[in-house]
Amino acid sequence: MPLQIGDPAPDFTLPDQNGASVQLSSLKGKRVVIYFYPKDATPGCTKEACNFRDRWDLFKQHDITVLGISKDNAASHQRFITKQELPFTLLTDEEPCAVATSFESYGLKKFMGREYMGMMRHTFVVDAEGKLELIYRKVKADSMADQIITDLGLS
Repeated sequence: MPLQIGDPAPDFTLPDQNGASVQLSSLKGKRVVIYFYPKDATPGCTKEACNFRDRWDLFKQHDITVLGISKDNAASHQRFITKQELPFTLLTDEEPCAVATSFESYGLKKFMGREYMGMMRHTFVVDAEGKLELIYRKVKADSMADQIITDLGLS
């Protein structure tokens, strides 16, 4: 059965861009945005990350943690953060992408007529109790942060 709003968010521990471990359950008491994306520094992923960056003050004002997750390693994340001046944490979920799989965000994709296994562009909002508050499986990369802000009534 697919994840649904109100379900407990799957817990995980992943390394961030500096190699430090981040555990979702340690963030209980705060709202957390988790967005899965295919690859650092690609056009769509850059638009999505920059949308979160450009709305960062509002997320910070409401004490919302933003975590981006892809298969990219720490060095790639560091370059992406530096180049785009990203103020939030990026996490590495290496093959076989167990965390993305637990969030139903890793699977068979089609690109230019070819099928491959890859990271889906999905976003989840976890409430302060650790439950899924919002689930986005159809993401517009250039306006995902805006959509969350609207849906949470933060604007």
